[in-house]
Amino acid sequence: MIGTHSENDTQNVTVDPAVLDAARALADRPGRTLLGIVGAPGAGKSTLTEALITALGSAQAQCVPMDGYHLSNRELARLGRSDRKGAPDTFDATGYRDLLTRIRKTTAESIYAPAFYREIEEPIAASLVVTPECPLVITEGNYLLLEDAPWPQVAAELDEVWYVDVPTPLRETWLVERHMRFGRTEAEARDWVATTDRPNAERIEATRTRAHRTLVFDGPRLRFA
Repeated sequence: MIGTHSENDTQNVTVDPAVLDAARALADRPGRTLLGIVGAPGAGKSTLTEALITALGSAQAQCVPMDGYHLSNRELARLGRSDRKGAPDTFDATGYRDLLTRIRKTTAESIYAPAFYREIEEPIAASLVVTPECPLVITEGNYLLLEDAPWPQVAAELDEVWYVDVPTPLRETWLVERHMRFGRTEAEARDWVATTDRPNAERIEATRTRAHRTLVFDGPRLRFA
């Protein structure tokens, strides 16, 4: 059975009230606001996003993750990129950009979006919905601030981008646990982190200065730096 699209690896993390207040302020802006949550693999982007939506309520905030635009395993095999799944060119970045543009411009009807399911390692279309009245749409993903086209066009659709910064040893521990939870052995998980996740993380970390705000861990709490 396919369960939730969440990949929350940081169950004990809490979010500082100031972060929740900042999200509420975005939701209170006139019209619709798009907030991007960016960070390296395993940084806790989904955890933060879920906490914000829980605090604000689903009528005020909804999520459309970048991961829904993973290329299918069949297409990755055709392109010869299966062993690099998760790298920037293994996503339909143009399709993702177009979705964000539609979300920004369309508030008269529901908009459906894909989600990625780690149980099957595939995206499924129309798994998520952004309702017409929702004032804050949160999108979380690794590559929101990359300089390579078309990623700057993705960033241009976002009103704010928050970067989640986690110490590398802790983040990689969470990653190994996630990979094992979804079927890899410990050796396979550590190898994937070293050969795939770590190079991607280094590229993402180089974009952090372009974020509007940075969140850091203070014990189990996520707070603004």
